[in-house]
Amino acid sequence: MTTTRLVYSTEGGRTCPTCRQAQADCRCAARTAAQVLGDGKVRVSRSSAGRGGKLVTVVQGLPLTAAELEACAKRLKAACGSGGTAKEGRVEIQGDHVERVMKALQAEGYAPKRAGA
Repeated sequence: MTTTRLVYSTEGGRTCPTCRQAQADCRCAARTAAQVLGDGKVRVSRSSAGRGGKLVTVVQGLPLTAAELEACAKRLKAACGSGGTAKEGRVEIQGDHVERVMKALQAEGYAPKRAGA
């Protein structure tokens, strides 16, 4: 027994494979955009794994949605005067800025803890 899934319909065009609604009416993307990514335990650490020996400051556990995480990453990058990104539920700031990031997060009302060595 094979199951088929509708990919295109002449009535509504492309459909979402998850909810089977037209892509214009799909609610899956809105639901994932509103999903909180972190667990609320804010941890700040340094890492160089997989980056060719370059240090980055990693912030994990921020209880924010994807859009709010991007905005927080922008504020932290400005506070450190460095580049960085927000991906996979964490914020990565280029360089060793653990103390600056912790102070900036405390000013925003979080209780960050230093993780790692």
